[in-house]
Amino acid sequence: MTPGNQPMEMDNQPDPRDDTSRSTASPVPKTALKLRTRIGLLICGLGVFALGALIWDGLKNEPSVRSALLGGCMAALATALGTLPVLLAQRPSERTRDTLFGFGAGVMLAACAFSLVIPALDAARASNIFGGSAWAAGGVVGTSILLGGMALLVMDRLLPHEHFIKGREGASAQQLRRTWLFVFAIILHNLPEGLAIGVGYAGNEGMRANALAIGISIQDVPEGFVVAAALLAVGYSRGFSVLLGIASGLVEPLGAVAGAAIIGSSALLLPWGLGFAAGAMLFVISHEIIPESHRKGHEFFATTGLMVGFVLMMVLDTALG
Repeated sequence: MTPGNQPMEMDNQPDPRDDTSRSTASPVPKTALKLRTRIGLLICGLGVFALGALIWDGLKNEPSVRSALLGGCMAALATALGTLPVLLAQRPSERTRDTLFGFGAGVMLAACAFSLVIPALDAARASNIFGGSAWAAGGVVGTSILLGGMALLVMDRLLPHEHFIKGREGASAQQLRRTWLFVFAIILHNLPEGLAIGVGYAGNEGMRANALAIGISIQDVPEGFVVAAALLAVGYSRGFSVLLGIASGLVEPLGAVAGAAIIGSSALLLPWGLGFAAGAMLFVISHEIIPESHRKGHEFFATTGLMVGFVLMMVLDTALG
């Protein structure tokens, strides 16, 4: 048989140019990934604990900053406690979520009025800024409130973030992963609370500062639940939603320490700091919380929650302050 008549043999050798024939590494088992994740979280937790111990030891001569750190940690713990029911409970109704939003707004409004603005006016008079008159005190505190609101407005415009209902805002928001947009939104929300706790301990007597920290912690419990439930509602797993909700409260101890350290360095900064923290919280209430609670047609329940939260914080401030 001539070579031309010989049957062609099938070439079973893989073509190295064919991408589909290239060998790929076997996927890592899910159990191994979970184990790595847990080990990583454990290492991070130990690192945070060690860092906290070093900071606590370094603040032995700064009692107001130490108290602010404890107050901020209490608020972070309250946020963490609020997220835990998401692991077991069903997703809350939109009406329940809006009611909790309103409750948090009411607590923050009362905290602004009774724990920040009024002490700021007293501090401005006591420090004799611009003569210490009522007009001068009002001008200083009013200016600082506006500065606090403007600072949050600038952050809101420049920092990309995503609201649970309003959607994405900020520069280059479309270029970032959605998870981190949520994280930035939560940071914008929680940072003023941490600053308020720190400034409160730097400028108030212990009981009034404790009332402010307790009030913010109380509203952080439903807030943590709402944050975790909202993340669950947009498609994240229960475990990830809870972890991100817990992480959202960690900015409060940092803000508390920063606020107490900066304002505690000079008595003249106290009225400015108290007013600045009040303005930042007022911006969050008006720009973030109230619009979120009114967009689904549950204004009655949101307003009821706001009034209950306001009264509760007012009673706390009066009884403990």
